[in-house]
Amino acid sequence: MENVIDQIEKLAAIERRIAMVTLVATRGASPKKEGAKMWVGEAGHLLGSVTIGGCVDARVIEASEEALAACEPQMLSMSLGEEDAWESGFTCAGTIDIMIEPVDLSNPEDHLREVYRAVRGEVESGRCVVVATPLDRPASKVIIYDDGRASRPLGEPELDREAREIALELIQRRTSRTVALGSPRSTTDVFFEVHGPPPTLIVFGATHVSMPLVSLAKNLGLRAIVVDSRPRFATKERFPDADELLVGIPSEIARSLRYTSSTYVVLAAHDYKYDIPVLKIVLNTEAAYIGMLSSKRRGEAILNFLGESGVDAEALNRLRVPTGLDIGAETASEIALSILAEAVAVKANRPGTPLRERR
Repeated sequence: MENVIDQIEKLAAIERRIAMVTLVATRGASPKKEGAKMWVGEAGHLLGSVTIGGCVDARVIEASEEALAACEPQMLSMSLGEEDAWESGFTCAGTIDIMIEPVDLSNPEDHLREVYRAVRGEVESGRCVVVATPLDRPASKVIIYDDGRASRPLGEPELDREAREIALELIQRRTSRTVALGSPRSTTDVFFEVHGPPPTLIVFGATHVSMPLVSLAKNLGLRAIVVDSRPRFATKERFPDADELLVGIPSEIARSLRYTSSTYVVLAAHDYKYDIPVLKIVLNTEAAYIGMLSSKRRGEAILNFLGESGVDAEALNRLRVPTGLDIGAETASEIALSILAEAVAVKANRPGTPLRERR
């Protein structure tokens, strides 16, 4: 997926001025998440959407043209009735808040372009970053880095502290959101837009289950890395969707990789001599999910062995073995689906129960 500055630079070749439209809040169901972008060009070019089209985007286009004419950011809030909601792709009526910001593409030093160039630099270095935008003054953007630093103060010291705490929390969840900061008597709505490297799936073992696992992961927008010691198994023919195929001693490769709160690890080799050394490494990382393809009996034996080898109980509790949700999976593709379903649930801190039982 292209980052914001790449989209801006591409549009600069065909437009002089353009409105950057951002979905900053939803109340009710929406097919788009906070942070969705749409671009409305002065010369008529359109890119992206903040819903799935229809009358809502038509209203957004009209408001964007007004913002471009006035050279000022605008906020747009739309309440949708049931009929509007269905026509626009919402599953129920609700309200959406949209921020519209003009971008001067003829000016290489335009403020928005500078902000998102800085964001791209952080992301390309493998780090997450947050753009905090007070909705009452969109030009006053603040970049908050994953170590808690900020490009400049957002406001009073207490407001800055609160903003940094929320930014770091949202980085962990990889979620963009509008949050009301301050005291009940005086609040400031701030949109926290999270940017970071794409979530990554690392699969140890180029097995028959790993093939649909990698393909499904790519459909979900994950970067996929396959690790195996056997060159004839870790091939582009078997894994056309893999971003990287790493051949060598799995434990040595495991030690060289980077694990973040958006990394999913699956051990699919089903081989003690590979699984145990890799587990001793990955169980002590920040990986969001660690699962191992195994029978329950074999999994318990590996856990006992690791415990006797000095791996602490807290690290062992992170291992999901057998990996996956109980959906009655039998085929390789079904097993892959169950694994990724559990991984997504764990990352979101959800139990993985049927939605009809959700409270």
